Amino acid sequence: MTLGAAADAYLATMGGAEQANTLRVYGRILRAVTAEFGSQTALDDISAERFAAWFGRQWGDRAPSTWNVSLDAVRSAVAYWQQQGWTAADPSRMLVRRKPRPDRARALSRRDVEQLLTREDVSLRERTLWRMLYETAARSAEILALNVEDLDLANRRARVRRKGGAVDVIVWQTGTARLLPRLLKGRKSGPVFVTERRARVQLPRCDRDERGRARLSYQQAEALFTEASGGATLHQLRHSALTHDAEDGTGTPMLMARSGHTSVRSLAKYARVSAEALQRHQEVTDPARRRHG
Repeated sequence: MTLGAAADAYLATMGGAEQANTLRVYGRILRAVTAEFGSQTALDDISAERFAAWFGRQWGDRAPSTWNVSLDAVRSAVAYWQQQGWTAADPSRMLVRRKPRPDRARALSRRDVEQLLTREDVSLRERTLWRMLYETAARSAEILALNVEDLDLANRRARVRRKGGAVDVIVWQTGTARLLPRLLKGRKSGPVFVTERRARVQLPRCDRDERGRARLSYQQAEALFTEASGGATLHQLRHSALTHDAEDGTGTPMLMARSGHTSVRSLAKYARVSAEALQRHQEVTDPARRRHG
């Protein structure tokens, strides 16, 4: 059986309307295979080494999802060919599926955020930082740059320097208000978030607390959160806060005040409705549910 005839025979099995998209995608991929190896080439004459080298050139620099779909198309066709007794070999046997890249730009679900913010197996410093980031929707750099002198604990707010240098005010809620005094333990000056040990190198006075501990770095804070969350980033707490606000109907002026954005266009990516919110909307507005209510 030749490659061209085998590919046509396999694609002919996808005649249903529900398979139209699969037929289009798999057809494009198998046409690329046929163009490279020749429509008159016998199936058993396709070397696994040559196929792997070509496949890598063709899709190696593409997203893991594209690589995987392309590999799925080939393997689905090969499985069909093997069922027909046309070949015993699999030219794709040297290739492996790729793990999808974590989506670090998306908002976390409310449930995921709540689980992270209420964990008891992480330090008070991390719980305070994470809660503050979510409740204020501020940038990580803005929160980590806070000094105790910047805080107005009574009014639950602080002065921050936004991206671009503008001085602004952030406001937090009860969760942060309860944690901050426990974290500070009466400290009156120095960085709010500090390392657990004294700094090993000489640092500017503004980056040390009264006991000589250094300001917590973004790299260390990010690494601790990524490990605890299974791959998420600190930025996703800010993203999540703004997305959840938008889902709850918070208007653009308030979202901009919380985020520190000066452009509606820059804010837009944070105001996208999540899959969870879309599902809740569909459940609430489902006519069948209203009839049975």
